[in-house]
Amino acid sequence: MASVARTFTRAATRTATRTTLANTSRTTFRRAYSSQQSPKSSANPWLILTGAAAAGGLGFYFLNGSGASAASKPFVPTKDDYQRIYNEIAERLEEKDDYDDGSFGPVLLRLAWHASGTYDKETGTGGSNGATMRFAPEGDHGANAGLIAARDFLEPVKAKHPWISYSDLWILAGVCAIQEMQGPIIPYRPGRSDRDAAACTPDGRLPDATQGTNHLRNIFGRMGFNDQEIVALSGAHALGRCHTDRSGFDGPWTFSPTVLTNDYYRLLLEEKWQWKKWNGPAQYEDKTTKSLMMLPTDMALIQDKKMLPYVQKYAKDNDAFFKDFSAVVLKLFELGVPFAEGSENSRWVMKPTWDESS
Repeated sequence: MASVARTFTRAATRTATRTTLANTSRTTFRRAYSSQQSPKSSANPWLILTGAAAAGGLGFYFLNGSGASAASKPFVPTKDDYQRIYNEIAERLEEKDDYDDGSFGPVLLRLAWHASGTYDKETGTGGSNGATMRFAPEGDHGANAGLIAARDFLEPVKAKHPWISYSDLWILAGVCAIQEMQGPIIPYRPGRSDRDAAACTPDGRLPDATQGTNHLRNIFGRMGFNDQEIVALSGAHALGRCHTDRSGFDGPWTFSPTVLTNDYYRLLLEEKWQWKKWNGPAQYEDKTTKSLMMLPTDMALIQDKKMLPYVQKYAKDNDAFFKDFSAVVLKLFELGVPFAEGSENSRWVMKPTWDESS
């Protein structure tokens, strides 16, 4: 755990950074140098999106000291309750200097994505409703290797706030990760419930990084995504890195793996890429520094005539990327959830810790 001194220093750094970001670009970051600064978005979605999300009958019963059910009081969480959890997650993102690039943000986003990306629109199974990755065999699927780190990170939060479902908690953590890593606002609404092991989805519903765009279209098409949405979602590869003890691949996609920018697309187009010579699975490395990587599925985006224009669009315009990324992540995070009809118009915006507006 980070020392008190380091925690204080980070808090001061974060405050100074957020102040700077209010006047400069979003690409200022803590631990690495972005390939190029991107222009600041002209709109403030925190001021635009202020609706209250419907709790959809969510409640948690607290018993009195005797445990008598007759004295139980239903606790219906409010936006403030979810905001407190968001803040607790945000405050702990950098508690371990030795974890990856110093932030749990990327692995929390991966947890939310993998929990959601099992959805099958034909059968209505999978998706973010259930948190079935808690159980074998889903938790042991190869695509989910390493996500125990994210699940364990959130256990103390769940223990402190037992009223929140794992399903809602994992998605809230994903929203927090994106926003705290300088990404766009992702509207959020609770209403997911946890399911048991019988609801675990079969292996093979998540992308295989060794494949091409036909595979991507099959995987994401099963969830209901089109080419543009596939390319927009791929921009999340600006964050985090691959690990040889998880996926078998190795390295980060960008020079700023804890800050979300459109660098992923720019690097795809602007860098020269070559096959990496090593004993691991086939992956690309940049010729200039040999410190960055791209997966076969990444390179497939610029080799496909229908997907390439979207890569070019996002490489040129960070605001356009943020707008489309926010929309498609919102869609992803709500797959398979039986929300109350009409509640899509009353989502919440969780206020980022760097937003100093009242």
